[in-house]
Order: sequence, then structure tokens, then C-alpha cells
Amino acid sequence: MTRIHHLNCASFTPNLGLGLGLPRRLVSHCLVVERDDGLTLVDSGFGTADTHGRIGRRYAWALGARLDPAEPAAIQLEARGFDPRDVRDIVLTHLDLDHAGGISDFPAARIHVSASEHAAGMTPRRRRERFGYVTSQWAHGPNWTMHEPHGDRWLDFDAVQAVGDDVLLIPLEGHTRGHCGVAVRRPGGGWFLHAGDAYFAAGEKLPAGRAPIGLRAFQSAIQVDGPARRRNQERLRSLHAGLAGTSGGPAPVTIFCAHDVSEFEALADQTE
Repeated sequence: MTRIHHLNCASFTPNLGLGLGLPRRLVSHCLVVERDDGLTLVDSGFGTADTHGRIGRRYAWALGARLDPAEPAAIQLEARGFDPRDVRDIVLTHLDLDHAGGISDFPAARIHVSASEHAAGMTPRRRRERFGYVTSQWAHGPNWTMHEPHGDRWLDFDAVQAVGDDVLLIPLEGHTRGHCGVAVRRPGGGWFLHAGDAYFAAGEKLPAGRAPIGLRAFQSAIQVDGPARRRNQERLRSLHAGLAGTSGGPAPVTIFCAHDVSEFEALADQTE
């Protein structure tokens, strides 16, 4: 691994939060990991086809999606001088439309996801699952690589290697059936933990932290398993409290979610 870049691959303000304390903007925080054998993405945001209407009006309204044609990962990679064909692997926290849309722009890439999340996407059992997934985003027939995220350990969490021992899937179920975080080893030491949609606001990492009421309503409206989601949020709070900055130097684990603007902006200009 040589460098890690932070991209925002979708911007939106959900209309399902009833307008109660919603931030003006949410992002889709993705990572680009430069490796000796090519590029690895962590999450993929919206794809180019999504910004041209693939997700449909209902989803665009519910998410308050801006559908900026400059935001898809493939477009940003080209702007940074990369060849999108060099993307070898995409590791997804889950298959919701604002996380998996970009995979169709990288048809040769291996798509890594938990086996239970893949099953949810292919055979949704609940109304929430049918709402969250847009099957046209994987109509191209991706090269799926399904993982059972158990058997290994990362700190106090179950884990499985997705791309070598540098990129791991960490089960954090609740938001979706097979939702995972993704731990990425930082070149200078320590880890990033992309927590996906395990939480939505940076304050939720703090002791007794809570999201604004609008985001809480939104999270509850789209969760599959509320108790599991809340348990995993508490585990992330414990990790954040117990590890972040304990050495007096850089935090050994930097946790961020997919959608908080402040977390993204704190890392956006950093390239490691």
C-alpha cells in the first residue's frame, strides 16, 4: 500500500428525516487505496448512470440527491490522473444505492461484500430491503466476491480479510442485514475504520452521543435491525473512547462514517 485518498462520491439531504434537525448536506465518503497491484475502492457512491437518472425520481427525492455528474468515483479518478481501469477491487460496506452505484463504472473489478449482504441484495425479504437496493446498479453482472466476516479478529471485533491483510471487513449489522465496516491499514501506522452507515453523525461516537432528531428518524426509518444497530453503535463508541489518541500522538484508529460532512472534510485534504 502506498497512499490513501478520500473522495465524496454523492451529496444529498434526505427528505425522509421530516425536516427535523437535518444537516444541509450529507456526503458519501469513499476511499481510494493505492496498492502495488492497482487501486482498491472502499464504497463507491453513485455511479455515472445514477447521475443521469438510473435511480429514478422516487429515490432521488427520498435522498434529496444532488446527482452531481462530477462526483462519481470514475470521474474523480480521471481528474486525479488515475485510469479507472486500474481499479482491481471494490470493498462495500453494504449494497444500498448510495454505496454500490459506482460499481458499474468498474466492470472488471472484484466486488467484495459480506455473504449475508449479497443475499439481502439478491433476495430482499423485507420492504426496507426492497427500498434500499437498486438492482439495476448491478445488472452488468459484477464479479462478486462474498465473504463470511468471521474467523479473524481485528481488535475486539470479528473480521475477515477482503484485500490482503490491509483491508478487512468488520461486521456491523443493523442498518442492513449484512452491513460491515471496512478497516484499512494506514501507510504511516494505525488504521482507518470506515463505519459505513453504522452511524450518521460524528457526535454519535461520543459517550451518550446522539444524532440530530431528523437523522435519528431517518436512521430508524431505513434500519433492518434496530437493536443490532444500536449495539454496534455502542461498540464503536467504546472503541473511539478507548483508542483514539490514547498515546498522545495520532489516533491508532480513526473512525468515520459514510455521510458526516465534518468527518469527511477533516480528512479530505489528507493523502497518505
